[in-house]
Order: sequence, then structure tokens, then C-alpha cells
Amino acid sequence: MNVVTLTTDFGWRDYCVGVIKGNILSQGTPVLFADITHDIENYNIVQASYILKNAYKSFPKGTIHLISVNNFYKKNPRFLAIFHEGHYFIGPDNGIFSLMFTKPLQQVYELDFTEDHVVFGVKEVFAKAVGFILKKQPFHEIGKPAKNILERLSLRPITGKDQIRGSVIHIDNYKNVILNIDRPLFERIRQTRDFEIYFKRYDPITSISQNYADVPVGEVLCLFNSAGLLEISVNMDKAATLFGLEVDEAIQIDFLIPEID
Repeated sequence: MNVVTLTTDFGWRDYCVGVIKGNILSQGTPVLFADITHDIENYNIVQASYILKNAYKSFPKGTIHLISVNNFYKKNPRFLAIFHEGHYFIGPDNGIFSLMFTKPLQQVYELDFTEDHVVFGVKEVFAKAVGFILKKQPFHEIGKPAKNILERLSLRPITGKDQIRGSVIHIDNYKNVILNIDRPLFERIRQTRDFEIYFKRYDPITSISQNYADVPVGEVLCLFNSAGLLEISVNMDKAATLFGLEVDEAIQIDFLIPEID
């Protein structure tokens, strides 16, 4: 089964998605397309990296993941083909892969891209690379080894003995607010202590829920989402809208010092 996923900021109104799929099908190998999303905010590689990072492992090994977001990040962009953890990735060298992966990438190749018509050329180079992989040709022949991949550092939480200062990294379709704080970090600093989660000037959240229905409708809660990240939500409502929270907003967790009897 030849699976190709697509993650783009093209939207659904225009013909761009159709052009890419048509060019891939024209390579002559049967393909099963899976649209992860075409609703990435324009040029938002942070959002794209978050979504693809948490989606690709659900697909079978050997899947080709095509990502097309902010392709024209500089005058002469370059495009990469990567094999990592049993999956193939094709996309622009604009820093998105450094946001997706923490482990070093071993098999990274620069695709040949010399088209005069840049916009249409990108779609053709994507299709050519996908076709190359689908035909089971030696991956190391897809391009020349890529050096000095563009890196973009993700914003990491600041930790202390009794505190974590994190930030909002994503707001999902339900307006749930996703933080850059995962469960292992939270538990390592917490050490079973009580805590208070502060955002803006609202009353702190003092417990972690297991699901949204743990609190009454309209009440705020915190839980760890399916990606293992801390999330601020409101049962049956929109946390980001209600609290005016946006990406990069600061969040603080204070871990309380136990009282000594």
C-alpha cells in the first residue's frame, strides 16, 4: 500500500492540492492519499510541525509525508527528502523539521530544484520525489546529501525547583489551549506536591482532570492531551476565546511547599 499524506496551508478553495495530487498520480504508481490537513495558517510552520509530529506515527511504516507550508521562505529555497523512524518526509528546508524532531536526522537529501517557474516547479519537484520513493529506487540517489539544515529553536519551558514557566504553542479547532509542558516534565518538578496553574489574572487551576466531563459544563480544567501536553480547556466551550489566550502567551505553574506540622 503506497500511502502519501499531505499537510499544507493551501486551504480547499483553490486548485493547489489538486495539482500536487495530479502530478503524483501522473508518475504512474497507484497511491492512497491521506489529507492530514490543508488548513494550516498561512506560513505557520510551528503549527504545521505540531500537527504532523503528532499525526505521522499513526500511519504505517514506509508512508511518505509531504509537507508544503511556507515554501518560499527565501529567494532561493531548497527542499529536502528525509527518511526517519521508518517514514519518509518531503518538504521545504525552512526550519520545520528541526521543530518536529529532537533526535538527529541521519538520512537527509537535498532535492534538485532548478525550475524557472518557482511556484509550479515546487509541485513538480514534490511529485518527482514521491514518485522516486514509490518506485523503490535507492533512497540515497534521490538527491545530494544535505548539509547545514535550517534550524529553528522551539520555545522551551523555563524550570526551577518550585516553578515551570511555559507558553501556549497551539490552539486547536475547539479553542483548547495547548502548552509546551509535557507530563514527564510536570511530574519531575512536581514531586507529588500541590500546584497552581496561572494564566493572565484568572484564578489558578489546582488539579489535573482525566477528561473534559470531570467538571461541569462551562467550567475550566487542565488535562494532558493525546500528544502528552498540558492543555487548558473549558467543558463544552472555547477556552482561548473566553480567556483571551493566544499563541506565545505565558503560563506559570507554582508547586507549593508542603507545610510542616
